[in-house]
Amino acid sequence: MATDEKVPLLNDDVDDVPQYSSRNLVPHSLGPHPEIDKLTITASTSGLSIAEKDSIVAIFVVAFDTRSGNIIEWCVPEDTDLDGVEFKAMTSGSHTLDSDFVYFRKENLFGLSCFENMKVESEIERGARMKSVGILALSYTTLYRHMQFLETQVRHQLETPGNYSQLLAFYNDRKGILPYDQTSETLRASPVPSTSSTPVRELLPEMKITHPAGCFNQFIKFFGEQIFVLWKFALLQRRIIFFSPPPIGVVCYRVYCACCLANHSIMNLNCIELKPHFYVNVADIEALENEVSFVACTTEKIFESKTHLYDIYVDNQMVRTSSIALRDLLKVSDADREKLTKLNNQRTAHKFSADELGEEANEEEVITSFFTEMNERLFQTLLDISQSQDRQLTSDHMKSIGLDPIGDRAFLMELVEHYGIDVVLMVDNPCCPK
Repeated sequence: MATDEKVPLLNDDVDDVPQYSSRNLVPHSLGPHPEIDKLTITASTSGLSIAEKDSIVAIFVVAFDTRSGNIIEWCVPEDTDLDGVEFKAMTSGSHTLDSDFVYFRKENLFGLSCFENMKVESEIERGARMKSVGILALSYTTLYRHMQFLETQVRHQLETPGNYSQLLAFYNDRKGILPYDQTSETLRASPVPSTSSTPVRELLPEMKITHPAGCFNQFIKFFGEQIFVLWKFALLQRRIIFFSPPPIGVVCYRVYCACCLANHSIMNLNCIELKPHFYVNVADIEALENEVSFVACTTEKIFESKTHLYDIYVDNQMVRTSSIALRDLLKVSDADREKLTKLNNQRTAHKFSADELGEEANEEEVITSFFTEMNERLFQTLLDISQSQDRQLTSDHMKSIGLDPIGDRAFLMELVEHYGIDVVLMVDNPCCPK
């Protein structure tokens, strides 16, 4: 896999990464160990800033057994409920790869695992030894800190199977406290109580967070003008599934970026949480049937036929829906093309300015700020109109918020209905002229 696909999911300054190995802790493919270990999160509604701590609740090794398939080879704590994790940490189709990584969910926990496939001269192992080393935590925003350690450890497990001392030392250093569920002896996550120093909601999309280097650049380059189709479905808080054959790591970043497209800080909206599920497989079908809003990715083609599970299905660069009511939203409007041009112009201007000053360009911030500001302008305009005397939303209003009065009419109608914003749309339906 290319190096730029293996950047951290989140990235910020840290300075207390413990050294668990005196040599070769960091794979050469990723360069020097980043000086990263503290994530600054700014609550847009309160101006609070917190340094998020590690909250690792389990560490595990998954192996492929020629007789039993994927198995949990080792884990700490030993009584952790890892049912199904062996099929997420080692994804469907990963046997075709030399290495990969994957983000996933296990109920209310988030996981990151690194996979590697090593050739061996062993008839019992059929010429290949495959393992994944992963962790579970309360939040996905801190998982990136440990990717390089996990990559090193999966190689260590392949070369010296059964030696778990470094994994155990890592867990003891980084473990978090996870309360027991009152109805079960299985460890489960519980919501963090809201206090004056903790955010009310999960970090995404309510919080402003940093982004992996190159993540959004790749995302926009990959989807082009269709980025605004994804933006509309993210704002509508729909069910989105990204399909791609392995490797799946970079597709997990698409899940993250899609969630960030809907970022804003506007209060007084009837919102539901747009949940990043990251990698899902057939074992998640029942759980997804009960979700009304999520973004996920998979390597399993069977999801395409499960049309009741999603609103849009993204097969690499092809975005489609089985819902007749939503098909108009798949069309790229003239306003979408104008927004893409505006975004690219801002990126170019920022890069030129940074070059002039001899500084490193931060295009990620330009991109995320573009969508956040656009969303806030859109929602604030709609809320202001809903509180006006006539509540009339005109073509000029639509143009002012970056929407096409004709091409985006269906989207706007879905949007105001979804959020319960009371406006009177004064734009004629092109199919029904006066």
